[in-house]
Amino acid sequence: MAVAYGSESKTVVRMALSDDAERRQHRRHDMEGRELEVQRWDAARGIGTSIGQIIDLSAGGLRFRTKDKRGSNALRVDSHVRVRLDLPVYAGITPFFGSEEGRTDWSGWLVVTRVQRNHDGSHEVAGRLMDMDEMNRGSLKLYLSTQPLAA
Repeated sequence: MAVAYGSESKTVVRMALSDDAERRQHRRHDMEGRELEVQRWDAARGIGTSIGQIIDLSAGGLRFRTKDKRGSNALRVDSHVRVRLDLPVYAGITPFFGSEEGRTDWSGWLVVTRVQRNHDGSHEVAGRLMDMDEMNRGSLKLYLSTQPLAA
C-alpha cells in the first residue's frame, strides 16, 4: 500500500505495511485457562518435575509462568532446558504424532528467549521448541487450530 504525502511540487511516496502482515511464523494460542503444566524433563530417569503452567503455546514456542524461585534462576536467556509437554486430547485430536492413536506427550529442548519478573514475584518464561520434527509440529498445529488465539 503506497501513501503519497506533499504538495504539487514535491510528492514523496512511502510504503506502509499492510494490515494483514503477520510477523510470527506460528500463531500463539491461549492455554492459560486450561491449567496445563510444563515439566523439566530428566530423560535418563524418565521423570519430570513441574516448573510452571503454560500461558500460551504455538507450534514453534512456549510461554509459561513459574513461581519456583530456584527454577527462575536456572532459566536464563539463551539457556537450553529439556522440557516435557503433556496435553489432553481435544475435539478428538491428539497434539502429537505417534502410533495410530497419536500421542499426548512430547519432550524436547526449549531455548529460553525471555524471562520477565511479574509484580507478584512469579516469572514468565518464553522460548522456542527446538528439536520437534515436522510430523509433530504439523500435528500440534492441527491441535492448536481448535484453541482460541492469544492476544
